[in-house]
Amino acid sequence: MDQGDIEIFSEFEDGGTMWAGAGPRERRQRVQFSEPFNQPPVVHLSCSLVDMAAGTAYRAELVAEHITEEGFEVVFRSWNDTRVARIRAAWMSIGNLSYADDWDVT
Repeated sequence: MDQGDIEIFSEFEDGGTMWAGAGPRERRQRVQFSEPFNQPPVVHLSCSLVDMAAGTAYRAELVAEHITEEGFEVVFRSWNDTRVARIRAAWMSIGNLSYADDWDVT
């Protein structure tokens, strides 16, 4: 098991497109596991911080993509007129790790 908490973006101070834009928008953040798994693990995500404008609907998607033994991408998407100031995501990965006594017979 591995876990962490990362800021995906913070755009309200500089007027970034998540805060000031409209239409479909996306931000990606790469996560590196502390040590590689034997195969791609299961990854669970949740928002640990959500800062959005109150005057529009809450339209958002948070997903893990491109999961490998070494890491994955956290992807946040929003659309229409939703104004997102900042997002932070908590993640947890569960899978098999290598052991010193493991050996491969091929």
